[in-house]
Amino acid sequence: MKFGKEFLSQMVPEWQEAYLDYNHLKAILAEVSISKQPKGSDVSGKLKRKVSLYRAFSGLTGRRHSPRKQDDAIITNIVQNGSEESYQSMFFMSSDRGGENEVVFFRRLDDEFNKVVRFYKKKVGELMVEAEELSTQMDILIALRIKVEKPDVAFEDVDEHVDLAGSAVSSTVTSTHGRATDCVFEGRPRLETTQEVEMADDATSISEVMEVKEPKNCCRKESRGAIQTIQERPASLDLLPHVRINISPETPVSTLKYMVASSKARLSYNKKELRNSEELMTRALIQFYQKLQVLKGYSFLNTLAVSKIMKKYDKITSRKASKVYLEMVDKSPLGSPTEVTRLIESVETAFIKHFANGNRRRGMDILRRKIRRERHGITFFSGFFFGCAVALVVAIVLVIHLRDVFESNGSSQFMDNIFPLYSFFGFIILHMLMYSGNIYFWRRYRINYSFMFGFKEGTELGHREVFFLSSGLAVLTLACVLSHMDMEMDPVTKRFEAFTESIPLALLMAVLLIIFCPFNIIFRSSRFFLLRSAFHLVCAPFYKVTLEDFFLADQLTSQVQAFRSLEFYICYYGWGDFLRRTNTCAQSNIFEAFYFVVAIIPYWTRTLQCLRRLIEEKDARHVFNGLKYFSTVIAVAMRTGNDLNMGMTWRTLAIVSSVIATISGTYWDIVCDWGLLRRNSRNPWLRDKLVISNKSVYFVAIVLNILLRLAWMQSVLGFREAPFIHRQALISIVAVLEIIRRGIWNFFRLENEHLNNVGKYRAFNSVPLPFDYDEMAR
Repeated sequence: MKFGKEFLSQMVPEWQEAYLDYNHLKAILAEVSISKQPKGSDVSGKLKRKVSLYRAFSGLTGRRHSPRKQDDAIITNIVQNGSEESYQSMFFMSSDRGGENEVVFFRRLDDEFNKVVRFYKKKVGELMVEAEELSTQMDILIALRIKVEKPDVAFEDVDEHVDLAGSAVSSTVTSTHGRATDCVFEGRPRLETTQEVEMADDATSISEVMEVKEPKNCCRKESRGAIQTIQERPASLDLLPHVRINISPETPVSTLKYMVASSKARLSYNKKELRNSEELMTRALIQFYQKLQVLKGYSFLNTLAVSKIMKKYDKITSRKASKVYLEMVDKSPLGSPTEVTRLIESVETAFIKHFANGNRRRGMDILRRKIRRERHGITFFSGFFFGCAVALVVAIVLVIHLRDVFESNGSSQFMDNIFPLYSFFGFIILHMLMYSGNIYFWRRYRINYSFMFGFKEGTELGHREVFFLSSGLAVLTLACVLSHMDMEMDPVTKRFEAFTESIPLALLMAVLLIIFCPFNIIFRSSRFFLLRSAFHLVCAPFYKVTLEDFFLADQLTSQVQAFRSLEFYICYYGWGDFLRRTNTCAQSNIFEAFYFVVAIIPYWTRTLQCLRRLIEEKDARHVFNGLKYFSTVIAVAMRTGNDLNMGMTWRTLAIVSSVIATISGTYWDIVCDWGLLRRNSRNPWLRDKLVISNKSVYFVAIVLNILLRLAWMQSVLGFREAPFIHRQALISIVAVLEIIRRGIWNFFRLENEHLNNVGKYRAFNSVPLPFDYDEMAR
């Protein structure tokens, strides 16, 4: 792979604009190469090869006898502008052929390099501030740990400081009893007393002998026949009286505490409090460590890009300017990232000591980023299941055609009772296929969907895995449909009505068992992630609203018919006569009531989420977004009443409410969710930044979104049943169109979110810290 493509693939997507513009510099060098050729000369390729060979072997055309050295082509300088440093180069051979373009090249290279250095220094400054905060949080955590496990220790007996921003983790021993040592019990340092420590006049001059032992053994070792004790300074407890626990309203319990009490509570010094604080601190340190690694990679990649572009310049111009320029790069913070390296070492030391029981392998395994491995078996079985699904579809079509299924007397019963049961799985399969396509295009256009959804590293599903699941479910569903039809028509098996009619229910139970299976099979991490997000929707608005939660709620708004199919499952197998393939669900008042409820639940959930975000973020946009979903709740209720043939009044209300909901929803989709229709943008009527170069794609998506949103018109215009298509089939077609619309919406919604993150250079989620303290107490 060429370096340009490798450089692009290794970029942090949210920092793309902060990287060296390698492609533009290559374009300038192409102009330099063209300008170096003699004007009006027509040199053939054959002649060029002869000249290049002649120069390579004889060296007669070289410039080693030139009085000017090649290194004198440029000089570099570091200019101090107040508190900022600027890196500049000066080109001395502008009078040579093509020298003007070389001047432009070095000017642009200097601008790009200074841009990279400024961004790097800014991020380093932010990380240094964060390191100071994490150091204080670690001091409090260590003090709390000792106070919980050794409550008889006095405040003045302890004084340990974790300095992540320094060169190492400092520790000394002070004790009123003249004896202290640190032993490890159950993965945590605990205070023990010993008489092996001789106190010096200066506490900081006490030497330390560091050793890693098993968790349940005291940290002592034999050295030359004498027992030496590991000396570590216990943590300072001075801050504890001034510390409060941060109660972030992210769960139902914490939300209720936040509403009843306050956001800050005093320390209670119990093990549960310690355990929760350790979990938050672990997450914060892992996140901080990964930030450091990404910034270190940013430094290395840009330094390599400068080296590559200068070598390309030397090759084109036959000069030797890269050595001088790279010496300047090495003197810059980008060329010697000592601060980041020191921070990385400090975090590793602190994390291994306090969270991995001194086990470096275990600690580094937790800290390092997890990379998802591609499995060739997934690709094979995806194709295999897809082929089986196509074969089953052909078989079902042949059975229907050869046996005239829809011409028989029982065709109406089949469509009214069995078709809604299997169509439920069809809606899910189509939605998964659309999501698989979304993932494929998100990756193709470098949209960091895994970061925005907050997937656990190394466990996020790719488009192959989602396609594998959807094709597998399709094979299972189609096989059940075919066996159901065959058993019903075969005289031998026709008398087993109970078994035949229970096939859809068995399929549903099998799918639910797979979803809730606690064993580590079939992508357990992703299944639990889905269940957790679904539980957040059930408990809305008591959970903090994140992108994955409201994104899932938006998906469910397009699966209204699937919810109604689940309701029909309960009715059909609960109090319907499924052995005779009949039901009285349509005549049940309870069924009609829930027919309303299940349709508005997803929209009502989104309304509650908007309310929660309004309270937290104080952004008026959430008011209008909530009103949009509330208008959709009213429209869906009115359309449901019209579907149940409640009269002309309901039809009029359905038309009016649906028009209002369609206009508001379409405007919000295109303008707010997609960020399009910006009249004064660089791309007229779109937006300034686009990930797809073909602008017509956006206009096609806008038109499709509008047309597919009008699918509700079939119900209010009297097209609920046509002579050539059954009512249930028409309902399913409308549901399919809505799922397709949602799949299109998904791509552009996440594209806009990604570009917003790029504009803010936001490549990491914020992690709440466990403690709040008074600055005056430090």
